[in-house]
Amino acid sequence: MSGRPAHRLPGALLAAFAVAALVELVSVAVDARTGQLLAKPLLMPLLAAYVAARGGPRLLVAALLLGWGGDVFLLSSADGAFLAGMGCFAAGHLCYLMLFGRRPTRAGQGLALGYGLALVVALALLWSGLPAELRVPVAVYSLLLAAMACRASALGPLAGAGGALFLLSDTLIATGVADRPQPPAADLWIMLTYIAAQALLTAGILRSRPRTHD
Repeated sequence: MSGRPAHRLPGALLAAFAVAALVELVSVAVDARTGQLLAKPLLMPLLAAYVAARGGPRLLVAALLLGWGGDVFLLSSADGAFLAGMGCFAAGHLCYLMLFGRRPTRAGQGLALGYGLALVVALALLWSGLPAELRVPVAVYSLLLAAMACRASALGPLAGAGGALFLLSDTLIATGVADRPQPPAADLWIMLTYIAAQALLTAGILRSRPRTHD
């Protein structure tokens, strides 16, 4: 009997993450700033707590908490907040890359070429619209993000889809920064793809290494 509460904890944390995600997405859809301020900072800590309760890798917990730092910084309009947020996400991508290790990707060189081409095209289209002080940081960050997205497929389709959605989410953010055309309800698509990306990366990593403590 005494083990049941601990056994139920991961499910409760995952349910809390799902509720926070729903509140965040609805708040973005109706432009409810208060809801976003309340829900968005809860997303990654709840997902990280779920990973910890599952006995997942510490590097995954670190990646998610760095994502939380990026989320919080991007809620602010203060000078330097965008760069600080991008730095947090970049550190999170490094954690993911360390988790993926050197194992070969499922699609091999073709996938790497595809991501490389997408990176070059995206930067070429966005470059002139980016503020001068952001061009180099965005280029470096984009290279790291594309590497993470490509390497994620080494863990299977769940993590691979998560990496691709992370790239899509951040590309949508970059189009806004560069004042390029965006799809309708761009903010909603950004959050939807971001939340799905982190959830799928988490699921893929836990499935491949269900009880590690790296």
